[in-house]
Amino acid sequence: MKLFDVYPLMPVDIVKAENCKLWDENGTEYFDFYGGHAVISVGHSHPFYVGKIKNQLDKIGFYSNSVINKLQEELAEKLGKISEYEDYNLFLCNSGAEANENALKIASFISGKKKFITFKNSFHGRTSAAVAATDDPSIVAPVNETSNFIFCEWNNVEEFEKLFFENIQDLAGVIIEGIQGIGGIQIPSQELMSKISELCVENSVFFISDEIQSGYARSGKFFAHQYFNVKPDIITTAKGMANGFPIGGVLVSSKIPAKHKMLGTTFGGNHLACAAAIAVLEIISNENLVEESLQKGKYLVQKLNEIPRVKEIRGKGLLIGIDFEIPASQVSKILREEFKIFVGSASNPLTMRLLPPLTISYPEMDYLISSLQSVLNSI
Repeated sequence: MKLFDVYPLMPVDIVKAENCKLWDENGTEYFDFYGGHAVISVGHSHPFYVGKIKNQLDKIGFYSNSVINKLQEELAEKLGKISEYEDYNLFLCNSGAEANENALKIASFISGKKKFITFKNSFHGRTSAAVAATDDPSIVAPVNETSNFIFCEWNNVEEFEKLFFENIQDLAGVIIEGIQGIGGIQIPSQELMSKISELCVENSVFFISDEIQSGYARSGKFFAHQYFNVKPDIITTAKGMANGFPIGGVLVSSKIPAKHKMLGTTFGGNHLACAAAIAVLEIISNENLVEESLQKGKYLVQKLNEIPRVKEIRGKGLLIGIDFEIPASQVSKILREEFKIFVGSASNPLTMRLLPPLTISYPEMDYLISSLQSVLNSI
């Protein structure tokens, strides 16, 4: 049997990682400014994180959600405190797409309605409703096609308000990324976020903030929507949540009632996943990584702005998009092959994403800057 060929693969076999560095099977060292797609939040193989998982595995790795798991309660308590959402409730699952599926399902269950407003260039996942809410027809199979998702132009407040009231009779919710990730690190306007919050509150429509990529200190706030002084009814999270161990979460306002059999999962919130997620929260807190992300991001943007051939820079914290006048893949390839640096791509072929571990060092950021300058000078 061979692998089902659905990923365009870089010709590198990574076999070891530590903090912000990677090594291939030949012992070649790489710098990680990709973070496995913003997943590595507290650095590869962090000793505290590794120790937590090893200790938990010696006790129990998995058992059913039909019994009490005190680790889930500990995770919910710690997440509520650090995110300032202590009055919310937590549902645990396995991935970002699954978190968004459950968020959409909750909104539809409670409202009794089925339509959602989403946004152009959005990415919410590859499963049923999540992929229907994603603005990429190439990954939407016929079975996922539906008229239940209405796409609004990004940061077009006038169009949003128009679509909102045109569909109000069937509108269950509005879903928006705290900062668009694959869309190229696009930041919502204060006006748009305020209008979403205002109209959702006034009309009993659910406001869902997708923080799968932009959450967990990535943006310099715990959740990116916290830049806009809004409080969504439902918040989804996943990528940075357990530093690579599969887990997802849905933070649900206490105003939303739960009932048995409303949601469910076999593997979600298992003992090992919770141990990994608790370790991440403790590291973020102990190492002050929310503030570190903010300050390192400012430094990186300042240095990037000094590079003449960079066309535009967007981002918050260590969630940064860089636009070039040439294909970003051309730049990324040279960075990887000649300077041994991994970076991320975006739906716009001219955009590169920087998503390093929050523990990236200033000398490592300086190395990226000098390498990028060399690449652009050589093209």
